[in-house]
Amino acid sequence: MDARGRQSEIKKQDERERGQEKDWQMVLAEAFDTEAFLTTVGAGRTIATYKPKSYIFRQGTKCNAVHYIQQGHIELSVVSGQGKERVVGMLGPGSFVGEGCLGGQPIYLASARASTEATLIRVEAETMIRAIHEHPELSQRFMAYLLLRNSQIESDLVDQLFNSSEKRLARLLIMLAQVGKEAELRTVVTPISQEVMAARVGTTRSRINYFMNKFRKLGLIEYNGDLKVHSSLLNVIVRE
Repeated sequence: MDARGRQSEIKKQDERERGQEKDWQMVLAEAFDTEAFLTTVGAGRTIATYKPKSYIFRQGTKCNAVHYIQQGHIELSVVSGQGKERVVGMLGPGSFVGEGCLGGQPIYLASARASTEATLIRVEAETMIRAIHEHPELSQRFMAYLLLRNSQIESDLVDQLFNSSEKRLARLLIMLAQVGKEAELRTVVTPISQEVMAARVGTTRSRINYFMNKFRKLGLIEYNGDLKVHSSLLNVIVRE
């Protein structure tokens, strides 16, 4: 075989190897399971179950991992320099917590505490960043979550700026019970105390108790062990 023939054969072999590598990359991409990645133990991923009122992480500690809530609910809280604590968010299954580490945030700006028994997957920042870059499915899901979370934060801000504490409580109860427009009674599956409600709404416990009794007398909620919210509570939010 002359030199030209050998070069041609080498070129064909190189093309075959590149083709095989491309096929293998496609197999890997097709085999990637976003849900499995977020809910199982693996390289850079650990799983833990937390009892109610136990901390997943605390405000001011090193921010080096994202947590994915597989089961249960958690609350986010912030403590001011004067020691006053305020609940700033409540998250359930399918939510990410501590995602600020992916943007270079050095410490957690809030504490995350289980409000029910909760199972979370801890994904190290480097592992999450690499997975997002390599797998579009995970990237799309994570981006969709961030957009939804940003929208909720904007809604909370508008709520705090322009709505009364009565309307803020009504909105909180509707969100907790996932009430829709259909006429129905929905149970709040996440236990929440009046103290937490007061911190979340930005008022006192006595005001929360007053509004809860008012809603109950109007037939907007029921409370007999379980808290149930009627879709008619939406009228409290939309009325002028």
